[in-house]
Amino acid sequence: MALKIRLRQQGRNNYRSFRIVVADIRSPRDGKYLEGLGWYDPHLETGKDVMVKEDRLAHWLSQGAQVSENVKALIKRAAPSVLEKKGK
Repeated sequence: MALKIRLRQQGRNNYRSFRIVVADIRSPRDGKYLEGLGWYDPHLETGKDVMVKEDRLAHWLSQGAQVSENVKALIKRAAPSVLEKKGK
C-alpha cells in the first residue's frame, strides 16, 4: 500500500480549513484516511495556523510515506526538525 501525507479539506464554503492526514494514494482527497497528523487553518495568524504531531509524522515517514509539496511547506514552518532528521 502506497501512503501519502497530504491535506484533507474541511469546513464550509469561503472558510476552508485542512487536516494533515496519512492516506492511501488511491483514496479521494476528502475520503478515508489512516491517521490525522495535524491541521492547517489559513484564516489564523502565522505561527498559530499550523499544528503537527511531530512524533507521529516521524513514524509515518520512517514507514515510507511520501509527503505532498503543500504539506512539506507547512512542515518546514511548524516542525522543521522532523524533515531534517529524515534528510528531505
